[in-house]
Amino acid sequence: MSTSASSSAPALPLGAWLGESSDDRLVRLLELRPDLTQPPPGSIAALAARAQTRQSVKAATDDLDFLHLAVLDALLLLQADGEPIPVTKLTSLIGDRAGVGRLDAAVADLQERALVWGDGVLRVTAEAASGLPWYPGQVTLETDHDASAITALLAGVDAAQRDLLERLVDGSPVGRTRDAAPGTPADRPVQRLLAAGLLRQVDGDTVILPRLVGQVMRGESPGPTGLVAPDPTVTTTTAADVDAVAAGAAIDLLREVEVVIETLSATPTPELRSGGLGIREVKRLTKATGIDDQRLALLLEISAAAGLIAPGVPDSVDFGDGTVWAPTVNADRFIESPTATRWHLLASTWLDLPARPGLVGERGPDGKPYGALSDSLFSTAAPLDRQLLLDMLADLAPGHGVDAESAARALIWRRPRWAARFQPGPVATLLAEAHALGLVGRGALATPVRKLLAGEPDDVVVAAMTKALPAPIDHFLLQADLTVIVPGPLERGLAEQLAAVATVESAGAAMVYRISEQTIRRALDTGRTAGELHAMFAKHSKTPVPQGLTYLIDDVARRHGQLRVGMASSFVRCEDPALLAQAIAAQAMDQLDVRLLAPTVAVSQAPINEVLAALRTAGFAPAAEDSTGAIVDLRARGIRVPAPAGRRRVYRSASPSLQTLGAIVAVLRKMAAAPASASRLDPAEAMALLQRAAHQQGSVVIGYVDAAGVATQRVVAPINVRGGQLTAFDPAAGRVREFAIHRVTSVVSSDSE
Repeated sequence: MSTSASSSAPALPLGAWLGESSDDRLVRLLELRPDLTQPPPGSIAALAARAQTRQSVKAATDDLDFLHLAVLDALLLLQADGEPIPVTKLTSLIGDRAGVGRLDAAVADLQERALVWGDGVLRVTAEAASGLPWYPGQVTLETDHDASAITALLAGVDAAQRDLLERLVDGSPVGRTRDAAPGTPADRPVQRLLAAGLLRQVDGDTVILPRLVGQVMRGESPGPTGLVAPDPTVTTTTAADVDAVAAGAAIDLLREVEVVIETLSATPTPELRSGGLGIREVKRLTKATGIDDQRLALLLEISAAAGLIAPGVPDSVDFGDGTVWAPTVNADRFIESPTATRWHLLASTWLDLPARPGLVGERGPDGKPYGALSDSLFSTAAPLDRQLLLDMLADLAPGHGVDAESAARALIWRRPRWAARFQPGPVATLLAEAHALGLVGRGALATPVRKLLAGEPDDVVVAAMTKALPAPIDHFLLQADLTVIVPGPLERGLAEQLAAVATVESAGAAMVYRISEQTIRRALDTGRTAGELHAMFAKHSKTPVPQGLTYLIDDVARRHGQLRVGMASSFVRCEDPALLAQAIAAQAMDQLDVRLLAPTVAVSQAPINEVLAALRTAGFAPAAEDSTGAIVDLRARGIRVPAPAGRRRVYRSASPSLQTLGAIVAVLRKMAAAPASASRLDPAEAMALLQRAAHQQGSVVIGYVDAAGVATQRVVAPINVRGGQLTAFDPAAGRVREFAIHRVTSVVSSDSE
């Protein structure tokens, strides 16, 4: 669009303008507005009529930014929906605010969408007003004051002025009054409001309430006013710093997901009849895991969407009639996967998650709180909001960070029609989730996520996160109080060894473990020997091994395993007859029906786990053994449920391919050039044409009248014709369908001539 174009160009209707447009322009229109292709229009006139319907216009304006909507606003104010207006008139109205280059580009974009058309002179579709989140003219005639200045001016208005403003706020923002005419005394309320900038004049007898004034009076957050996109940057740092912070968050995330899996493995949580988890169960999980409610809700939702936990009925344990939330068989494979691979699964799951975990704990319109993992959290818009937030961050230079306020302003400018979803509160929740998942660090986008958003292959994204993650270490620091400080992520094998002999006391960038008599006994129960524990600590500790730890390991090992439990159902043996006699005489063993077979062997009908538990309750340190006498690890492996076939996802209809769009345009051209060719076919001729298309594996456009008598045009790829039925692939529906031959009214090849 050029501002120097002639203003005397003829004003064509939209259908005629589209008819004179190139095929590429028509394909681009259908690509930007895919709703116009379902079903394919029968003619260019039908395409133009459909493009101007209210529903289609609202869909087309959904993803427009503030500048594009402001151009529509200005054109409507200039009444370009009735008569064409010169391009220069639009430029003189808002060109200074937008910049001529930006204005030209915005008009060209709107022309591609057929919301605006014309060359030299411009027309706008009348239904464009339905696509504006404000009354037409309110942005073009915006006040020059900011929100704080408006608040101060409102405090000084008298009763008559306030009454007038409140009537415009409660009803239409446009008012007609003779007091707006030039020459009206300056002391009239309308003239005083016009002078203060709280009203703007449309013409000699019409005034309009600026959008920002209405927002301030209603107590709403002020929306965008400038026609240039705001810069949301509030902090700057290096990309390496951002990646380091994001990597640290990713490590914390994965550790907490493992904690959730372990907790649900040991004690599955009952599912409510209505689905999800009850408040009491969430509180129990919060206490057991040490993770706060909001973060736990996020972890549960992502874990469920990733197939790591699911509701089910485990085969090995009886939980009654209800189902429980427990880890799936996928959780074991997840835990064994490399760190970056696990992060990639959770990050990509969050991007597509059709739910809002941040709502958990809040009350809905019905007054009931949103429950974790419940259907009430479902939202088709949630993935779109996350995508737009990350796209906005990706447009910033690496290392440039935002906060909730600046991000909300930028997002509302990009999508004014979605302003209610992009208030600072919801945006702060999205940012907090992105930080928690390691997608964002210090308000800026991490390098691996930039590659993810750019559509790089998964292995490239995983490699980028692997590079950002700190290298695993092979050492720790033993302290005299029997704590172990781990100053970074341990190598997986060493982490498993340490977890077997110590418990986590404090999590974070530097984890702290605690060693005790119970944890040493637990390690010995798994088959490790005292010598192996001494060797591990001596090899991997960067500080001297405390003498107290050496003594404790030797003391526990000396007592451990003197009693040996096997199967009779089970047996207890001991080289010391006195110790065996003391053990079976313990009160905890009374219910197990233990009897001596020999001075060093006793048997019981109770399962081996019950005998081990009773002896430990009595203060002994028994060990389990197999038929060869070797110590075996009998720890519970945890509950598992089958992996779900698939979680509920947001349905997105497949966009037509460029080939399909080209075929639709080709048919439109053929219909315009030879409308007689679209006359109703004889069924025999239709069968012949369709059989030829099926043999050549080509696409055709068929005219079809369904059982309700509705005539449509459809692009299909015939597969076969048999028994009076056409079997063809319908790209618009994304599946194979059948059509009755006698209902086919026309068959036109989709190939251009």
